[in-house]
Amino acid sequence: MIKVLYLHPFGVNGGATKSLSEVFAAMQKCEIEGAVIAPAGVASTSLTSVGLRVLPVKGLAQWDDTRFGHYRGFRWLILLRELAYWPSSVVALRKAARQGPFDLIHCNEITALLVGLLAKRMLSIPLLVHVRSLQRDACEGSKVTAWLQGLLRRHADAIVAIDESVRRTLPTDLPVHIIHNGMRVPLKPYHRSINNSELFRVGIIGVLHRSKGIYELLAAVKLLHTRGVPIKLIIAGVNGRSLKGISGWLLKKLDFAQDVHADLKNYVSSNGLSHIVEFVGFVRDVDSLYHRIDAVCFPSHLDAPGRPVFEAALNGLPSIVAMKNPTNDVIIQGVTGICIDKPDPKLIANAIQDLSSNRKMAYEMGLKAQEIALSKFDSQISAEKMIELYKKVKLGNRFQ
Repeated sequence: MIKVLYLHPFGVNGGATKSLSEVFAAMQKCEIEGAVIAPAGVASTSLTSVGLRVLPVKGLAQWDDTRFGHYRGFRWLILLRELAYWPSSVVALRKAARQGPFDLIHCNEITALLVGLLAKRMLSIPLLVHVRSLQRDACEGSKVTAWLQGLLRRHADAIVAIDESVRRTLPTDLPVHIIHNGMRVPLKPYHRSINNSELFRVGIIGVLHRSKGIYELLAAVKLLHTRGVPIKLIIAGVNGRSLKGISGWLLKKLDFAQDVHADLKNYVSSNGLSHIVEFVGFVRDVDSLYHRIDAVCFPSHLDAPGRPVFEAALNGLPSIVAMKNPTNDVIIQGVTGICIDKPDPKLIANAIQDLSSNRKMAYEMGLKAQEIALSKFDSQISAEKMIELYKKVKLGNRFQ
């Protein structure tokens, strides 16, 4: 039996939460026992449902040095919130220590690295750091970036990147294991047919955030409408956080957060797009949504694919992704989907129109994407790789 303490700094049921849930559910069959320190909310409920013992916390302190979210300008004020989370983080670690012993700590995103290092010191056990987001390198970053990379190099016992695109943003001299996000593979893979109807249906799925390129996607839909391209856009997701009261007003005023759902609704209404844009909110049975659409669009500012791209592939769908230099383990340009250089409305519109005007090509891309996804993103495959790494870390084999 291997006992793992997970550090999960997210309260929303986003990609990191879903990926941890899927891989832990698969690992349970191999005598892995886990507890997770996580903010109370939707994410903790999801983690509880797969057998993880949740130790609720108001918030886990983070340091964001990702390419998109790193601190600059007014964003430095976000550190005040992270500093405020430190007391609750320490209390949660003390409670976890009393509920141990654990064999290792699994920090589920590098933004929680500092708490992970404190946990390693307090519990005197190895630390595995999961890197899910693109990081700034020392050249484009700062002395802080170099300092964080130094901490990772000196104190992490194992590092996992979710794909090649994330791995290449880490120092080349770091030994990094690539373990793709595990996903539940349908017992019977969905077999779709070529869409010969007039409408071409595009979907965007996940927590609503401007980083996902959702504003640019709506501008692209408006452009396609003026071109007379018969499409329908389905938006599935909700805001990442509630923006009510004085705190919500302040977050919006400082541009730290947006009421994206309200923004999108207003844009659709004011531009006469209500008949071709459908909001479906949070969808629990996400596979049923993929069965309604012909392609997924993920034109994010992150220069990387998101979990919906891989879920779409498992369901036989091609994707449109904003990614300058795609890695073949996530998307193959012109084979499993279409890559555009940046989330530009015209580029997005052109890519959607290309798929809409050649339904056979879109169908064949989906088939190829499904074939590759079944060999890479099965949660059982990811679980087996993670268990092997846990065993090495438990035995004290650092960076093996």
